[in-house]
Amino acid sequence: MNDKPKQTSPSRRQFLAGAAAVGAGAVTGRSAQAATPDPLITEVQDWASGLGDGVDATPYGLPIEYEADVIRRNVEWLTADTISSINFTPIHALDGTITPQGCAFERHHSGAIELRKEDYRLMINGLVDTPLVFTYADLERFPRENRVYFCECAANSGMEWAGAQLNGAQFTHGMIHNMEYSGVPLRTLLEEAGVNPAGKWVYVEGADASSNGRSIPLEKAMDDVLVAFKANGEALRKEHGYPVRLVVPGWEGNMWIKWLRRVEVMDQPVESREETSKYTDTLADGTSRKWTWEMDAKSVVTSPSPQSPIKHGTGPLVITGLAWSGRGAITGVDVSVDGGKSWQEARLAAPGTDKALTRFYLDTNWDGSEMLLQSRARDASGYVQPTKAQLREVRGLNSIYHNNAIQTWWVKASGEAENVEVS
Repeated sequence: MNDKPKQTSPSRRQFLAGAAAVGAGAVTGRSAQAATPDPLITEVQDWASGLGDGVDATPYGLPIEYEADVIRRNVEWLTADTISSINFTPIHALDGTITPQGCAFERHHSGAIELRKEDYRLMINGLVDTPLVFTYADLERFPRENRVYFCECAANSGMEWAGAQLNGAQFTHGMIHNMEYSGVPLRTLLEEAGVNPAGKWVYVEGADASSNGRSIPLEKAMDDVLVAFKANGEALRKEHGYPVRLVVPGWEGNMWIKWLRRVEVMDQPVESREETSKYTDTLADGTSRKWTWEMDAKSVVTSPSPQSPIKHGTGPLVITGLAWSGRGAITGVDVSVDGGKSWQEARLAAPGTDKALTRFYLDTNWDGSEMLLQSRARDASGYVQPTKAQLREVRGLNSIYHNNAIQTWWVKASGEAENVEVS
C-alpha cells in the first residue's frame, strides 16, 4: 500500500472562476468570460408571473416531474419474473446518505404482500419461559429506538465476480439502502418471554408465502437487532415489509425478514434453504463457506459513473460516492484516478457511524484526461477494502455473494464512463 494519501483540491478562486464562467454562459470552467444577457435572468418567466399549486395539490408529496428518471430499476434477464427478484436503488442520482423509501431497493422471494396493522401478529416461542403473541398495537407500547443502518443484499455486485458486467453504479452496487429505523429491540421482546438457558439461536420467518426463514445466533439477536415499524419517520412501505420487519445491522439483507411473524428460540440453527443452498459462498475447490453474515467494508464512486457522466467539461469536478461496513464505522476513503497506482484521501461528509452509509467527496480539477476511477474504504476494525485480485485469491471465481472488491470506472475524455476491470 502507498503512504497515506494526500487530498488535493482546487482553490476557492478556481471554483469562483468556474462558477463565473458558467454564469456568463460558458461551460469550460477555465475562466470568466464577458457576460451576455441571459433571458432567464432578464426576462420574467412563467413561474414568476402567475400562481402556483395550493397546499392541497399533493396531500402526500411526490417528486417533481423533472426528477422522473430517479427510480428503482430491475434487470429483466436477471430472473425469470419480478415476483422472486430484485430491483436497484438509483445511487448514482442521490446524494447524502439517507435513502428515500420510494427509491430503496426491493428483494422479494414470493412478492410483496398486503398485511393490515390490525391483522398483524408476532409470535415468540420455542425455548422461552412464556410463549407470547404481540399485536402491532402491543409493539407500539414498548420503549423504542431510532437507528440509521444500511441494508445490503449479499448478492450486491455479485455479477461482477467474473469481470465487468453491468454498466452503472445502480446495477453494480444498487442492492443497498440506508434508512433511519424506528422500532423495539428484539432483546426487549425476548426478555419479556424469558429465554431458556439452552437457547443459543433464534429462527425468524416472515408472513409471506416464502417465509424466508433464517437462523440468527442468540448473541446477535440480543445485541442490536430491531423489530422495526417505521423507516425515515413514516410507516414502512409495503415492499419493505409493512407493517413490521426485522433489522439486523451490518449483516446480509436476506436476514432482515420482512412481514416478521415468528421468532423461535432454539438450541441449534435450522439449516434452512436460505442458509444452505443459498447465501453460502462457493470456493474454488467446490466447498462453500457458511454463516458469512457480516458485510465487509465496501465503497463505490457514484459520480462520475456510467449513469452520471461528466457533462460540464473541464475544470472543477466533484467526485463523490458511498462507503459502508458491517464491521462498524467507516474511518476513511481513498480515491484513485489512475487505476490504483496512486491514491488521494477523500473528504468524508460527516464522521462515519456504526453500520451506516458514509458519503465521501474529492473536490478536484479535471483537465479532460481519461481516468480509471476507484475508491477504497477503511473501517474502524482496520479492515481495508480489497482489489478484485486480492478477493479472488481467497475466494476464487465461483462465488455470488459478498463481493466487496474495488470497482473501476473508465472515465473517457468525453466525460462518459464505462464499467471496466482493473484487478
